[in-house]
Amino acid sequence: MTSPPPAPNSPPPNQPARNLGDVLREFSQHQQTMRAELAKVIVGQTDTIEQLLAAIFTRGHCLLEGVPGLAKTLMVSTLAEILDVSFKRIQFTPDLMPSDITGTQVMEENEAGRRSFRFVQGPIFTNILLADEINRTPPKTQAALLEAMQERQITVGTETYPLSPPFFTIATQNPIEQEGTYPLPEAQLDRFMFNIKVGYPTAAEEEQILTATTRGETQTVNKVLSSRAILNIQKLVSSIAVNPLVIRYVAQLVRATRPKDETAPEYIRDLVDWGAGPRAGQNLINGGKAIAAMNGRFSVDPSDIQRIAIPVLRHRIATNFQAQAEGMDTDAVIQRLLKDIPVPEPEKMTKS
Repeated sequence: MTSPPPAPNSPPPNQPARNLGDVLREFSQHQQTMRAELAKVIVGQTDTIEQLLAAIFTRGHCLLEGVPGLAKTLMVSTLAEILDVSFKRIQFTPDLMPSDITGTQVMEENEAGRRSFRFVQGPIFTNILLADEINRTPPKTQAALLEAMQERQITVGTETYPLSPPFFTIATQNPIEQEGTYPLPEAQLDRFMFNIKVGYPTAAEEEQILTATTRGETQTVNKVLSSRAILNIQKLVSSIAVNPLVIRYVAQLVRATRPKDETAPEYIRDLVDWGAGPRAGQNLINGGKAIAAMNGRFSVDPSDIQRIAIPVLRHRIATNFQAQAEGMDTDAVIQRLLKDIPVPEPEKMTKS
């Protein structure tokens, strides 16, 4: 039996390794501390913060959608402050070029008069990249993120440059204003683990926001995790057990989103043009592992999958005009699927 992955603060070599339960308890305390630090600046948004943390702990990327003024950028920058990692923000505009993100080759001349090229790194060479209003730049520039998000590397000319781990892309976009924007292609949307919709605060939260932000006071947050600790946590989360029944449930749920699949319900064939691919299932399982670990559990429960199903699937399912006519958006279709697709029952033991 292999020993558990190192915890955020690993014991010295001369001390015995702790069991997985101790490691999970320490991790649970760390993520609670992170939430407490974020709560100093961000009011509410509990589900959004949980999904952001789940993505970070599983090497995933997030797409935040919400109207202006909901603190999307502030949330990401505050998250970067409590992590002892590098952070850069790119404001996407229509005139932004791919080299403005990845970097460019510049020609230099030495004292002997010899000329050579030197690569100047762009802002993508960081640990947390905030791609602000990603849909305001043309597809050519949006595509500059594709290789970085999938392979964690950048190719410029004939040279390939690896990105230092951990690397996360958190993009934001305004879902209302469509004039002068460039919707992300499906291939790039699929690179995002979660599509998180940031909603309006409740009445009590809004009063708290108004009270806190009009005093003229500035809240400072403390750093909680280093980049090495994040990498250790990612190893810990990947070691969380997944029951074969949970894997079967995920496979059935994902396959049921495809209108041409024989297991798809009738309303999926009527309302959906195309469904989710295998990457959706991978993200459901990885996200379920993160939720289980954050709750101090050793294995994934079907309820963990259901908890993150909507942000994982909403950008991987395309509804048609009939769905719009019936007032069914993607979230409503997923919620109906979660009710209709049962969790597989364990096989009963039979006497030989």
